[in-house]
Amino acid sequence: MPVAPPQPGLMNLANVLTVFRLVLVPVVVACLLAGGTFWRIAAFIAFGIASVTDLLDGRIARSRGLITDFGKIADPIADKALTGASLVTMSYLGWLPWWVTAVILAREVAVTGLRFWVIRYGVIAASRGGKLKTLLQVLAISLYMLAVTRRRDPRAVTRRRDPRAVTRRRSPPAVSGTGTPGRDATR
Repeated sequence: MPVAPPQPGLMNLANVLTVFRLVLVPVVVACLLAGGTFWRIAAFIAFGIASVTDLLDGRIARSRGLITDFGKIADPIADKALTGASLVTMSYLGWLPWWVTAVILAREVAVTGLRFWVIRYGVIAASRGGKLKTLLQVLAISLYMLAVTRRRDPRAVTRRRDPRAVTRRRSPPAVSGTGTPGRDATR
């Protein structure tokens, strides 16, 4: 009678990387919300590290036989949380149109729903197209974080006046027929 290979433990390197990616999600959001060039670069670095863990955890799990039920569920959740939180935050800040975020998130929710629906039959492996989509999406979000550093932060405190405020300019003194300088002849 064949014996099934032992299941890997829950605490393995691949799962630790997945949990670390989940921990980095609020870090990325907090850095983006902090505003300023330094914090956007920090968000870019945190997002980059989290994206690299996405690449590594799957490779490590497959190469070392560390595939667990937890990893099958937590990995796609961590991916969607990182991408979704970054997109929603950038849209909230006005850096990215909301419709872009809505389209990407709708697609991600649909694909993840499909994967969870069929998980009882087995895991749907990511296709080359899916991997390319993820790579391009990560590159786009990362570069967008950096590109925004050149724009003025809409939430930053500046010394410019509120354009809605009514300002009165002093007009040059008008010469009226009364001989009093500074009095407007139209009054």
